[in-house]
Amino acid sequence: MLQALTNAWIATRDGLVDRHAVLIEDGWIADLANDDDPRLNEVQCRDLGGALILPGFIDTQVNGGGGVLFNDEPTVATLRRMGAAHRKFGTTGFLPTLISDDLGVMERAIGAVAAAVREGVPGVLGIHLEGPFLSPARKGVHNAEKFRQIDARALELLTSLKNAKTLVTLAPEMTTPQMIARLTEAGVIVAAGHTNATYDDILAAYAQGLTGFTHLFNAMSPLTGREPGVVGAALSNPESYCGIIVDARHVHPETLKLALRCKPHDRFMLVTDGLANVGTNADSFKLLNATIRIENGVYVDENGTLAGSALDMRQAVRNAMTYLGVELCDALNMASAAPAHFLGLGHEYGAIAKGFRANFVVADDDLNIRETWIDGVPG
Repeated sequence: MLQALTNAWIATRDGLVDRHAVLIEDGWIADLANDDDPRLNEVQCRDLGGALILPGFIDTQVNGGGGVLFNDEPTVATLRRMGAAHRKFGTTGFLPTLISDDLGVMERAIGAVAAAVREGVPGVLGIHLEGPFLSPARKGVHNAEKFRQIDARALELLTSLKNAKTLVTLAPEMTTPQMIARLTEAGVIVAAGHTNATYDDILAAYAQGLTGFTHLFNAMSPLTGREPGVVGAALSNPESYCGIIVDARHVHPETLKLALRCKPHDRFMLVTDGLANVGTNADSFKLLNATIRIENGVYVDENGTLAGSALDMRQAVRNAMTYLGVELCDALNMASAAPAHFLGLGHEYGAIAKGFRANFVVADDDLNIRETWIDGVPG
C-alpha cells in the first residue's frame, strides 16, 4: 500500500529540501514529492511536523549491543538483539563483527548471519571478520594466540557466505597478494587493519583488490618521513575507503581534519566499533576473558588498551559535525552513502531517493531519533 510521510525536511543527495514528502510502497521509496503534489490527495499521509528525514545509518563495524557480544554467542538471537539496540540510534544496516577467533567460531558466526538474512532479521547486511589474519605487532585487544595464516580451509570459510556481504580485515604483510586476489575474486571485500605493512605492501594489495582500511590511524603503521606506511597509503589513494572512529579519543580531531583534506569526504565512513554497551547502561563487561571498562568515555582493557568504543551512530554523526567541522549532509554521507558504496550496495542503500529501500531515520533538529525505518517498517 502506498503511503506518504509529509511536511518534512529531507536530506537528499542534493542537500536538504523542505516541505517535502516521501512516498513509500512495499518497503521501497516510490518517489519524493512537494507537499502540494496532487498524488498526496490519494494516499495515506502522515504529517511529520517539520521533522528531519535522514538516510539510514550503515555501520560496518559492530561487535555487539544490547548487552551481548557477537564473539560470545554468534547466533541469530544475538544478531536480533544487536540490531534492535543499534536501531534505536538510527542504524538501519550493519555488519556484525567477529574479532579474531578460532575457525569453528567463525563458521558459527557466518552460519548465524546467513540464517539471519534468510529470516529477514532487520538490518543485517553481512559479516565483518576482523582477523584472525593480523599482525602481532599491531594486535590491539585481539588475542594473538588466535592469529593464523589464510590456508585452504580458512579460504573456503571466508568465501562461504553466499546471501550477504563478507568484509575481511587482514594484515596484508601476513598473507600474499595472490591470496588477497583469491578473496576479492570470490566477492569478499578486503580491508587492511591491525597491520604493520609498508607502503609498498599496501600498493601490492591494492593491485589485487583491497579497497578499505579499518579504523584509520588505529592499529596500523603510521605515516613517517621515510616510510608512508599504511596511513600514507590509505590517504594517498583517492579511491580507497577509510573507516573512522570519531570520539576524540581514538584519533585526535585535528589528525582526522588533516585526513579529510587528503581525499574526498565520501571515502570516509563513520563506524562505531560498538561493543555490548550500546543500548544499555553497562560500564564494564568481558571480551574474550578480558575485563573491559569505560574510562573517560572510551572502553579499555586491563592494560589501558583501547577496546572498541562507546559510540552509537547518532553520536558519531554529531561528533563529525562538532569535532571535524563538517556540515550535516557530509556527516550523513559518511554514515550512509559511503559505507553503502563500500559494500557494493550503493544502488539501493544509503540515500533517500526513488527506487531505494525505505531505510531512513526520522529525527528532530538535535538529531534525537524519533523513528528508524527499515524496509518500510518503522521501529
